[in-house]
Amino acid sequence: MPKTKDHSTMSTGAPAPSDRNSLTIGPDGPILLHDVHFLEQMAHFNREKVPERQPHAKGSGAFGVFETTEDVSNYTKAALFEKGASTEMLARFSTVAGEQGSPDTWRDVRGFSLKFYTSEGNYDLVGNNTPIFFVRDPMKFPHFIRSQKRLADSGLRDNHMQWDFWTNNPETAHQVTYLMGVRGLPRTWRHMNGYGSHTYMWINAAGEKFWVKYHFHTQQGMAFFSNEEASAMSGADADFHRRDLFEAIARGEHPRWRLSVQVMPYADAKTYRINPFDLTKTWSHKDYPLIPVGTMTLNRNPENFFAQIEQAAFSPGNTVPGIGLSPDKMLLGRAFAYNDAQRNRIGTNFHQLPVNQPKVPVNTYQFDGQMAYHHSGNAPTHATNSGGRPWADDTGAVSDGWEADGTMVRSAYTPHPEDDDFTQPGILVREVFTDEQRAALVDQVAGSLLGGVRSPVLERAIAYWKSIDPGVGGRIEKKVKAGSGDKPAEGMGEG
Repeated sequence: MPKTKDHSTMSTGAPAPSDRNSLTIGPDGPILLHDVHFLEQMAHFNREKVPERQPHAKGSGAFGVFETTEDVSNYTKAALFEKGASTEMLARFSTVAGEQGSPDTWRDVRGFSLKFYTSEGNYDLVGNNTPIFFVRDPMKFPHFIRSQKRLADSGLRDNHMQWDFWTNNPETAHQVTYLMGVRGLPRTWRHMNGYGSHTYMWINAAGEKFWVKYHFHTQQGMAFFSNEEASAMSGADADFHRRDLFEAIARGEHPRWRLSVQVMPYADAKTYRINPFDLTKTWSHKDYPLIPVGTMTLNRNPENFFAQIEQAAFSPGNTVPGIGLSPDKMLLGRAFAYNDAQRNRIGTNFHQLPVNQPKVPVNTYQFDGQMAYHHSGNAPTHATNSGGRPWADDTGAVSDGWEADGTMVRSAYTPHPEDDDFTQPGILVREVFTDEQRAALVDQVAGSLLGGVRSPVLERAIAYWKSIDPGVGGRIEKKVKAGSGDKPAEGMGEG
């Protein structure tokens, strides 16, 4: 056992088992409830700030309807996705790193959170405007978010701290490439795509299982700010995105998104060339083409921002029959962390607030606590009981589960044949970005690196980009050297 002075510890002072890997059954199995260190890290992280959201503090949203226009019953029995179904819903858009008062046009990933008030209970889909994320293990999530926040001494955001985290964790390369590209500056929320990002499970009426990814494509067309436009707008109107959505809906210009899914047969996951549950990866559309599902339309503004948007609570753990989770470690970690964060931020009974209430009757064995409003009278509060109140007692294999067999380990995922951190961002740079977008990427990254990034992080950052694409990395290095006047690396960006 390592000495604690040379090793991170738990809050008790005992050595921490790992700050990089959560405890799972085998490398690819589910996270375990008795990973005390992970649970303590997440529970404490969820309570670091009061009362605004920890990430995704700045945002807004609107109500609307999701209409299923296609038959996807071969893949899921969820009532939400029955052809012809119309479901009331709420959408919230946000930035990740900025606080409540920060400009919403800063370069950042945008949150894309949806709550569907279905006939089988509430279903939440919590994603972003990019199909991937920075890290693949939730143990790293608090560290990532803190690296995007503010320094302990000055209270300022810091490029060096961001790049220190990113370059120490090469799995960030795909999302960082998205962030430094055009999608880091959407012109409005209406003009950006949304993604479930994670891999989820769908189950049909016959009990067959499939893995799915959600893609919401804007019907307004994608549009982006330049750095100069975004910077000017952040000074002219720090609430531009919030204002744009509200005023567009008020004018009757109701934004729409078309939902399609990629569907992977259950057995394919074991042999697919990349790990399909790795949140830093996308699936090839050639391997798993988009299947149309339906349309989301936002048509009603909130009447009270605090009650209906600020107190809206989302969790990817909120599923309904026909939809399940997957072995995605980040998804499993978020399934715990999100609702736990809401209990801290809003209160024990946050689910009783009107914006979070389901449209179906509730019979839960959760009682009392702060601000309990709905109650079950004098009905029994224990299960099993002899008072006639029903309880759940399913046993055996679960319909939305998967097999796991192995020793408890702290480990990265088992590599698939084409699993690495730089291939997909390299493809993004070479095959998706235009020449103009590549040039803007080089300028954006070089400018960021010149903004206070010091040795040895600076050298790692240049190597990071050369691993993504040698040409782009070389151009970034050239600009950084020119911008620093060819000073030694340790002096770059200071002052």
